[in-house]
Amino acid sequence: NLSPTIAHAAAEVPVLGRLFQILTLTDYEKTEDSVNYSVAVPQLDAHGELAETVNAAIQSKVEQHMEQARQDWADYEEAFFATGGTEADWAGREMDVTVDYEVKFQTDTQVSFVVCLTEGWVTAREERYYYNLDLANEQTITLQALLGEDWIALSNRAIQTQIDEQTPEMRTLFFAPGDGGCTTVDE
Repeated sequence: NLSPTIAHAAAEVPVLGRLFQILTLTDYEKTEDSVNYSVAVPQLDAHGELAETVNAAIQSKVEQHMEQARQDWADYEEAFFATGGTEADWAGREMDVTVDYEVKFQTDTQVSFVVCLTEGWVTAREERYYYNLDLANEQTITLQALLGEDWIALSNRAIQTQIDEQTPEMRTLFFAPGDGGCTTVDE
């Protein structure tokens, strides 16, 4: 992704095929106004409406994330000084804003990847967006398509089995259904 020569050579590798590539559209690190940005935005290089739709959705989410992070930092700074904070106390405060992605699975026609948007300072926020795509057939890959009509029951059983297999110490990581924990998967 960083070198056109390497990217072109990788495109010729038979395992990757010629149907699509995932390229890093934007890649930078910078610090601006005490905010440390680390940004790597993926883009599907493929023909078809699905790739265009996914690329537009990712770009929109990244733009919203960046704007929200800037607003959160400005709001925090304003509140800090409004409650008696001093310039000396403010000095050295930083916020980390990250956009990254990871390819989880890839064949010559299908890809599964996650885009992760994070913000970290006094508080932290993370959003993950998952894309499971069959680019040959121009469709998203769903659990229903993979597991059949009984996909909800199969998924719920698998989740409950994994929760049950946790040690007592690990179980504290899960909320009970009455406290907002998982009761069922949905669309």
